[in-house]
Amino acid sequence: MRSRYTAYVLGDDAYVRSTWHESTRPSTLEQDDGPPPQWIGLTVKKHHQQDPDHATVEFVARYRIGGRARRLHETSRFLREAGQWFYLDGDIHD
Repeated sequence: MRSRYTAYVLGDDAYVRSTWHESTRPSTLEQDDGPPPQWIGLTVKKHHQQDPDHATVEFVARYRIGGRARRLHETSRFLREAGQWFYLDGDIHD
C-alpha cells in the first residue's frame, strides 16, 4: 500500500499499473483535466490478512487540488500471486 502511494506521489504510473491486478486494471490511468493532486500524507488505519493470499488495507490519503485539502478514505483489497501483492479494488468511504 505504501509503495503504491509513493508511486502516486511521484507520478510513477508504470509502477501503479504493474501492482494493479490484471483482472481489474484499467486500460489507462488518465487524470481529470484539472490540476494534478498534491499528495500530502498517508495513514494506514487497518490491515487484515484473511489468508496467505488475500488482504485488506483501510487507509486515508490526504491531498490538495487547487489549494483545497481533500482526503481519500478507502478499504482496498489485495491478492498475492507468485509472491507479489496486487491491488484488486476498493470501497470508498464517505
